[in-house]
Amino acid sequence: MSLKVLALDAATESLSAAISAHRNKDIVSHFEVCPQEHSQKILPLIESLLTKDNIKLKDLDVIAFGRGPGSFTGVRISVAITQGLAFSANLPVVGISTLQTMAQQAIDETGAKNVYAAIDARMSEVYFAYYCADENGIARLIDKEIVIKPELLKLDSSEVVAVGTGFATYPKLYEADNIKFLADITLPNAKYMLKIASDMYNKGGCVSASQAQPMYVRDTVTWKKLPRKG
Repeated sequence: MSLKVLALDAATESLSAAISAHRNKDIVSHFEVCPQEHSQKILPLIESLLTKDNIKLKDLDVIAFGRGPGSFTGVRISVAITQGLAFSANLPVVGISTLQTMAQQAIDETGAKNVYAAIDARMSEVYFAYYCADENGIARLIDKEIVIKPELLKLDSSEVVAVGTGFATYPKLYEADNIKFLADITLPNAKYMLKIASDMYNKGGCVSASQAQPMYVRDTVTWKKLPRKG
């Protein structure tokens, strides 16, 4: 019997959720770009997908969430909503990188074996990671996720594709090295977290709701404080 997985992501400008159907291999999912509306929309979205799939939260096996990197607020929303749902239904959770999710989409849709994923991190930087497809078609991280100025990235153009807003924002990254940029994959879609979540679940990669952690990559942000008046 296939796993019953709810995946959700609110870590970037996009909001998405998906459920792997428990009676067949169909997937119920939703994706939209709605900056600053995630907190209002995410719970009604999840409820509508559960209703559409005719499944109750307590009947799921695991909840997968986008752990970042992305916007600090969006990542916190992903974690908080996941913890609330998981606590209420006593479910384990798995955190999945937004970069890995985009790499997985590239692998699933194009058959790519090597993927560069980058998200615009603001402040003239990008979140970046390199993934390779394993023998089961799962995106595996090579080295580590980093935050870096785009001009400092050294990329190899051999048999690799690029995805994410980092490349859309800084096109010279792929143009200079003649790398194929997949313009249709710029933000993470929870639909492509399902396969990763099932793999992690089967390998014992789940944690309890209380252990759900964000992955900011950039740990600190320096804000310029304005002097108080008076």
